[in-house]
Amino acid sequence: MNQTACLEPSKKHHEFGDLTHNLVSDVVVEQGTAQECGNGHYVDEQPSYFPPELVGCGPKNSQTMYHCYLIELKQNFVYDVSVHDIILAMRSELDSDVASSMHFDLEVDRGSLSVNFKYVGVIHLCPDQVLLCRTFQITLFRVLKDHNLNNLKDLLDGDCSGDNIEIDYLLLPATDKDGGPLIDWNCVTSVHFSSEKFWENHLNCSYPKGYARSAQTIDGSVCTCMLQSSLIYTPHSGHVYCTAGILELNGNSLLKLKKGRMLTYKEFYEEKHGVKLHFDHESLLNGRHIFQVQNYLHRCRKQKEKESSSYSTVELPPELCKIIMSPISITTFYSFSFLPSIVHRLESLLIAFNFKKMHLDHCKQNDVIPTIKVLEAITTKKCQEEFHLESLETLGDSFLKYAASQQLFKTYQNEQEGVLSAKKEKIISNVALCKSGCDHKLPGFIRNESFDPKKWIIPGDRSQSYALSEELLLSRRKIYVRESRKMKSKTIADVVEALIGAFLSTCGETATLLFMNWMGMKVDFHVTPYERLFQVHVEKHLNVRQLESLLDHQFHDPSLLLEALTHGSYMLSEIPRCYQRLEFLGDAVLDYLVTLHFYNKYPGLSPELLTDMRSASTNNDCYARSTVKSKLHNHILYSSEELHRRVVETENNFEKLSLESTFGWESETHFPKVLGDVIESLAGAILVDSGYNKEKVFESIRPLLEPLITPETVMLHPIKELNELCQTRHYDKKEPIKSRNEGMTSITIEVKANGISFKHTATAADTRTAKKNACKEVLKSLKQSLK
Repeated sequence: MNQTACLEPSKKHHEFGDLTHNLVSDVVVEQGTAQECGNGHYVDEQPSYFPPELVGCGPKNSQTMYHCYLIELKQNFVYDVSVHDIILAMRSELDSDVASSMHFDLEVDRGSLSVNFKYVGVIHLCPDQVLLCRTFQITLFRVLKDHNLNNLKDLLDGDCSGDNIEIDYLLLPATDKDGGPLIDWNCVTSVHFSSEKFWENHLNCSYPKGYARSAQTIDGSVCTCMLQSSLIYTPHSGHVYCTAGILELNGNSLLKLKKGRMLTYKEFYEEKHGVKLHFDHESLLNGRHIFQVQNYLHRCRKQKEKESSSYSTVELPPELCKIIMSPISITTFYSFSFLPSIVHRLESLLIAFNFKKMHLDHCKQNDVIPTIKVLEAITTKKCQEEFHLESLETLGDSFLKYAASQQLFKTYQNEQEGVLSAKKEKIISNVALCKSGCDHKLPGFIRNESFDPKKWIIPGDRSQSYALSEELLLSRRKIYVRESRKMKSKTIADVVEALIGAFLSTCGETATLLFMNWMGMKVDFHVTPYERLFQVHVEKHLNVRQLESLLDHQFHDPSLLLEALTHGSYMLSEIPRCYQRLEFLGDAVLDYLVTLHFYNKYPGLSPELLTDMRSASTNNDCYARSTVKSKLHNHILYSSEELHRRVVETENNFEKLSLESTFGWESETHFPKVLGDVIESLAGAILVDSGYNKEKVFESIRPLLEPLITPETVMLHPIKELNELCQTRHYDKKEPIKSRNEGMTSITIEVKANGISFKHTATAADTRTAKKNACKEVLKSLKQSLK
């Protein structure tokens, strides 16, 4: 069957991944709808949702019931300050799926901190107790965030009880007594410290052995025990400290300064701060600087500049100190410094849970999807956390493409490939996906920026400028809007694809189709008989048995095999169809099967590597090599002398290529497109013939693609590798220069690096191959210069 070929099909294959979204104009999202714009960069205001589970409203003039969770903290590193557990008290009980997802590690500069949630029961608090708890946490977090006491008095003198819609939950220190966790009320009441009041309770106090019973502070004499663990303020320096014990030093002890200079502490404070110590016989306090509140969810923390391994300490005379809270330990401050990051993760999970519940109100069958998977799907890379949506987006993109392709193939059985591609574009484009997302209020759920602890809202702190407004979701479920923000329409489209991937990876195809139908993508996997428009004696044109043996599939309808191998130039009266329709279907199913295979076989694969492996395995060069390697090209029906010449030339050059891999990016010659197309059309034929059995397709086609790429053997396309190298090292990559002469294309690629110009011109029959070869040579020169 050594014939020749027709006009190349109009469909353009992707070079590295599905470029469909890049071919579609973006949109502006406005008031929940997608509207097209003309300047190419389109964003608009969208809500940012806040979970109702963390919101309270109405007067608090009676006892309030709170559900309590123990936030267990475990240090996986050695440090002289330990952590203790925290009680989270909420007005709502967490769904079990959310609570079980609150088990993760925070990246601390010294190692990792394990976080775990445990439900411990309910508690009823009267209004005064709620006010006390709010005052405690506002004071503690204000000090941790600001490291000063400015405006704190005015803030606490205001009304912390709150009758309006506001963020309402309590974070309190825990203590383990009587075999169970309890709120450490002794620590909570430290916020109301008063030297006069507390003397009443310390008449019979056992103060530290060897130290005086009392010590003089700015506000008067206090029991020595109150200074061991307390939050203090030093007006002479404007700093706040947490005391961590009493030192065997006093104002007359010697202090060694730089260059060996020695002063007494009394002399030092007078010289440096201009203050005279009147109680120089009193023991000094060990003061430690307050910890920084940081983003401990940041996945690149270990690469950032590390803070000091130990917070600096100072020796403080009690008479220069004003006690703000007592008793409260450095351990409490250290433990609470992690809470903004922990609560941010909880907020994020609750946002994902509310999207899940909104969907479940319309589609009960999908209850099995884990909330943590929904969270992954709505988290963009900009959040810079340990997970983001890109792997799920890659998986969802491939499934959406396949689902839409098979639906259109079944529905429009007499339409040509060009019509099917146009209809598919209307389903899978950014415009369509963005509109679907906006119609279902998706933008409000999307997480699109890194956590900033400075912007974290302290629960109960009414001084912060935020306002929550109530909004009803599609199910009439209530949620709150915290702020408006700008968002690219492509981000919304990406999240739609990632959610498809999330359902697919955890719930299977049936649940995924239900979700897609809810989102407005009406597709199904019902098997529809394929209409045959012609009767033909297939054996007259093909060696059916040999092909069935090669493909390990016995065709129920051999005419599908004939259609899959018929190029447009060969079409006869008895063969009115060429392979393009089946190629349209096979391209989608192979892309999906290969992506799913890599996603399942290599769990935890980075999104970038998953995309690179898919791109390297599903490109036209890869398929073309597989065709020639398996001798399938000898069975293609075509009648073009020019194509015949190119196929023969490819076959002769094939022996020069390495057989260690199947992708063809290392080839410097152009593969005729038909050689790659037939792998896809055969996949489409097997899919239809087997009753849309995708597993059968993979069983038949995979041997032709072996050896499949692995994370160890994957190679980037030269064009992509050069672009990434230039971006990473900030090299100046010039615009390619293109010219044509006698049917050949020449591309010149130039990169300027460290004052040196690296330049190469490559010529080939098509632009893509010329550009690939030119980039390959420039890459080679650049790499040699780096050695």
